[in-house]
Order: sequence, then structure tokens, then C-alpha cells
Amino acid sequence: MNAQSKPKSKVIKDAAPTNWVDRSAPAFARPYLKLMRADRPIGVWLLLWPGWWALAMASTEFEGSFLALLVPFGLFAVGAFVMRGAGCTYNDIVDQDIDGEVERTALRPIPSGQVSVYSASIFLIVLLAVGLLILLQFNLTTILLGAASLVPIAAYPFMKRWTWWPQAFLGLTFNWGALVGWTAITGSLSLAPVFLYIGAMLWTLGYDTIYAHQDKEDDALIGVKSSARRLGNQTKPFLMVVYAAAVLAFGVSGVVAGLHWMYFVFLALFACHLIWQIRVIDIDDPVICLEVFKTNRDAGAILFLACFLGAVP
Repeated sequence: MNAQSKPKSKVIKDAAPTNWVDRSAPAFARPYLKLMRADRPIGVWLLLWPGWWALAMASTEFEGSFLALLVPFGLFAVGAFVMRGAGCTYNDIVDQDIDGEVERTALRPIPSGQVSVYSASIFLIVLLAVGLLILLQFNLTTILLGAASLVPIAAYPFMKRWTWWPQAFLGLTFNWGALVGWTAITGSLSLAPVFLYIGAMLWTLGYDTIYAHQDKEDDALIGVKSSARRLGNQTKPFLMVVYAAAVLAFGVSGVVAGLHWMYFVFLALFACHLIWQIRVIDIDDPVICLEVFKTNRDAGAILFLACFLGAVP
């Protein structure tokens, strides 16, 4: 089917049928909001949580008032929305041919002909400029560290062509906020955010492997690699290992950061949520894979409460 002849207002497959973009956004804005994945906000939450975890953990070293502490939280929220949109736009520019061959992604704005590559590129520049303005509100260490994140972001879309483990590389890329959030408060890095980052990477490797099982048949047909294809029926044992390692890394991070017992109570609840994911996942049911993947928004919220309450004097 010619890309120009595809439906131009149809809800993208992994977006909620009643998502706000298709329901309420102005018609002219919908293709660009979909390019940002604004119709699928789960990615914003998953990008935001590591930064908020780090901000909450490091709040014990914040010298200003509580109200002043809300400023970096707000900047990180806006930054997560903008930079997730930038990353998705860049990814769609790179993957325009692949997306047209996969049922779940064929109706994205570029392969469906709603947005040209040129227009998407201009939109990407605008988003990156907004992201830079947000980054410039922080200290020099944070600015430099944030700018360095562009390297793995630029490389990520190509990983599915080169390695069976693009989900691991997404973990490296998507959780940069765990490092940036810490330096935004303290001005320097330490072992606590490093272990937080490691835990977040492992968490992402797990949940994105679950997500990748939705596309494994199409991926096999077009030659795209993924951890889901590589692991197959060994996915559940693999999830047990990486999720356990993630919880261990988060635990070490809390100890090093000096968080009190409330952190570990909620970390245990976080671990229970991951165990539940492993028990209910059906790797051959795309609907269940998507629903379980989306519950990681709640898992991230539990760990945020752990970091926040564990840092309260």
C-alpha cells in the first residue's frame, strides 16, 4: 500500500483508543504530537522516573527550601516530555523504512505520510533547542553530563541493526536522568547515583524485553534484532535475573546514599511488583505484553516513594 493512501487519522495500534491526542488535540497538531508519542505517555514516565529518583535521593543534600526543591522536579518533568519527544522523532526519522513494515508502527506519522522527513527534522531541532534551554538552568556539571547523553541517543536507533541487545543500549540511554538528577542537586557524582543508574538500566532491559515481544514476528521477517527474539522461551528466567540484579543495585544505592528504613520497605514492594510481572507475562500474547510493560509506570512510582520517604529526616 502506498504510504500516502494509508489512513491519516487512525489511532496508532499501541495507543489507547481514547487517547487525548486523537480525541481532543487540534487536527494540525496531531501528527507532531504523535511523532512525540504524546498519545502514549508511558515513555515520558519511564524517562522521568530515574531523574526524579535521583532528585529525591539527593534532596538530603539540598540547601534551599522545600518550595525551591520543586523547581528541579518541574524542570525534569518538562525536560522528560520534550526530550522523549525529541528521541522518538529522531528514532522515527532513522527507522522510517522499518516502521512501515511493522504492523504496530505502520501508522506512525512518517511512514504513513502525515509528516515529511524534512518537517520532522525541523521539529526535532525545535525540541532539542527547548531541551537545551531547560538544561541551561542547571549547574555546569549537569549541563555537560546532560549534553553527553546525546551520544547514546544518537546511536540507539541503529542498535537493532547491529546487536541482539538494543534493549540493553536503551537502558544506557533512557536512564541518564539518574546521573543528571543527582548532579543537579549536588554538583558532582558519587557511588549512589552510579548504582541507581545500574539498577535503572537493568530494570529497562527487563521491561523493554517484555515490550519487544509484541514485534518479534515482524522483526524476524524484516531482520530486526531484539532481546525478545534472542531469548525466546528463556525470557522469564532472564527477567528473574535482571530484575533481581536491579533490586540489588537499587538496594546498594540506598545504602550508599544513607537512606533510612522506609526506602527498603518500598523497595521490597517494588520487588514484589517485578515478581508479579514475571508471573503474569505471556510472551506470546502482545496485548498482555503491552499491559504488563505499561505497569512499569506504577513500579517507578513505588520506587519514587521509596526514594522520597527514605530521604525524609
